[in-house]
Amino acid sequence: MISEPGPGRARVARRLVQLYTGLTLYGVSMGLMLRADLGLEPWSVLNQGISRHTGWSIGAITIVTGALILLLWIPLRQRPGLGTVSNVVILGLVMDATLAWVPELDSLGARIPLLAGAVLLNGAATGLYISADFGPGPRDGLMTGLHRRTGRPVRLVRTCIEVTVLAAGYLLGGSVGIGTVVYALAIGPMAQFFLRRFGHKSAPAKPSQVVARGEASPERAILPE
Repeated sequence: MISEPGPGRARVARRLVQLYTGLTLYGVSMGLMLRADLGLEPWSVLNQGISRHTGWSIGAITIVTGALILLLWIPLRQRPGLGTVSNVVILGLVMDATLAWVPELDSLGARIPLLAGAVLLNGAATGLYISADFGPGPRDGLMTGLHRRTGRPVRLVRTCIEVTVLAAGYLLGGSVGIGTVVYALAIGPMAQFFLRRFGHKSAPAKPSQVVARGEASPERAILPE
């Protein structure tokens, strides 16, 4: 006789669905932002800049940079989870697949709504994969690890990382534009909204490790990947 899965197994299954749905949609949103060609978020600016100099696809560079960032976790004593490793692999693969399926657009009238949709989708994807609670992405873990080791406020650490990444990406030829600004202003509030929307109501509420609000503790910070 086969026993029915208990509530615990059902909850884990739901979290796994959230994790992989969120990561897939995140990769799609990154590809759509690139097709909008109005500016990218900081890490994608860096990855695009490196891609232009190496000839590798931006998805492949996204995977490589994610893996290299994980190496920085070692001295910071950060521990990766299933979500961390999945983040490294899935985002780049899905991003390249999206770019292969979605053609380049010339019309500004099409690119503007595409950008808006991509940022909205990114916010929803952030809420899905973070609320699954299988470990932070490599860039989130870098932020919280540096916070713990330096004692600097989360907001300051986040800002320093993203400004450095954005500047390096821009110098390498990455795309910086109005989309970069829109993403920076919109992603925090949207991530918070979707985190509340997709959070597990059956589980005790706890602060996320990944939306930046500037508190002293990383456990009270949210930073979209």
